Amino acid sequence: MCGLLTHCIVSLHNFFFVLYFPGANVGIGKTTALDMAKRGARVILACRNKETAEAAAYDIRRISGNNEVLFMKLDLASIASIKSFCKTFLSSEPRLDILINNAGIFGKGKTEDGFNLVFGVNHLGHFLLTHLLLDRLKQCSPSRIVVLSSNAYQWGRIDFKNLNPPGETWLKIPRAYCDSKLANILFTQELANQLQGTEVTCYAVHPGPVFTNIGHSLPYLPKVIFLPVAWLFYQTPTHGAQTSIYCAVEKGIEQYSGRYFTSCQVQRVQPHARDDAVAKKLWEVSEDLLGLTK
Repeated sequence: MCGLLTHCIVSLHNFFFVLYFPGANVGIGKTTALDMAKRGARVILACRNKETAEAAAYDIRRISGNNEVLFMKLDLASIASIKSFCKTFLSSEPRLDILINNAGIFGKGKTEDGFNLVFGVNHLGHFLLTHLLLDRLKQCSPSRIVVLSSNAYQWGRIDFKNLNPPGETWLKIPRAYCDSKLANILFTQELANQLQGTEVTCYAVHPGPVFTNIGHSLPYLPKVIFLPVAWLFYQTPTHGAQTSIYCAVEKGIEQYSGRYFTSCQVQRVQPHARDDAVAKKLWEVSEDLLGLTK
């Protein structure tokens, strides 16, 4: 299926349900959401920016001919927003068949709850959302979770003594980003371990170098350098979305739950990204940081 988009219809009561998290209003997220809509899915775009998300939902409905594409407000940088979103979603939507955790932020600062912005959104936000929605995924099994990571994980590390760095200078942002992408892979690995015996599977995805708006918040000089390089050498969002789509709908990959995919193929990650002990400890520390153990 990698390459040109294919459009087979997956039917669960005439549609299947896809919950697509932040980033679905632009780039890889919007392209993937459009493909899901063309397959007959009911798609929820869970995004922070109402204006751009509603515009994206309108475009997707118009192009796909599928009116079951909706926006629901969600800010992954706020625990209160995540909990509020999940409460609303669970009370209004009876199905959840595919959960695509697409957010990827590259910026400085803190979340509403005082976490490093990059680590808080890219890892902790997805962790909490998945935790709160997991029972619904189990009820609707067989179901899938797709987590967007990146080959930047190779330069990441999990320092349990400094999981929440200040993140106040641009020189430290690349490190935080690489760390968060490593955390995505370790989270997916431990999630798969905990889901054994269920019919819920999960996959970490590297979309490849894609020209998206992830660098929009960069300061002027880095942006001037980054944008021309990205325009010349990076893939389009359509190409970048292919592995996410593959892991969301391809039959027969359930045996690879917890694994890392790139170019629609399983790829063996480096040793520091397949350490079961670190993955388990990261899970436990994340639960503690989010107050899930109280």
